[in-house]
Amino acid sequence: MIHDSDPFATPESARSNVRRLRGRFGMTVCLWTAPGPAGLTVSSTLVADGDPGRLLGIVDDESELWPAIERAGVFAVTPLGEPHRQLADRFAGLMPAPGGLFKQESWTQTPFGPIPAGTVSWAGCRLDDTRPFGWGLLIEASLVEITLGDAVPPLLHYRGRYTTLS
Repeated sequence: MIHDSDPFATPESARSNVRRLRGRFGMTVCLWTAPGPAGLTVSSTLVADGDPGRLLGIVDDESELWPAIERAGVFAVTPLGEPHRQLADRFAGLMPAPGGLFKQESWTQTPFGPIPAGTVSWAGCRLDDTRPFGWGLLIEASLVEITLGDAVPPLLHYRGRYTTLS
């Protein structure tokens, strides 16, 4: 029998209230990448208007992404859509990545890091500051380059599962 949920996930009743509250916020799933290449699925991205525009996000400081961002000082952020569910799972470490994370799809190289080929919207970011935040690392960045294509419904992470606006 194929499960419709993660059989290894911590049961909701055993999760902390903080984790359960976080699960009630629908968040856009993004792929953060940096030269190296390195990447990570991130669902804690916030964009603030300003001159320059700013971006905040929380990443795992033990991920391969963080040292790559720290070395390069730049990174790319791509909001993902429905067709990117498997890519999101691979970069979140939830799905096998035979040959490495960047072997399964085609990529377009940018000065900020690779982005999935065919990506219509993405941002190039310059690292400004970091600090420990909860069990993660709060990344503060300036938006240096923004490419906007047609708006597509975002892939959302809600209560431990992916969903889309419909």
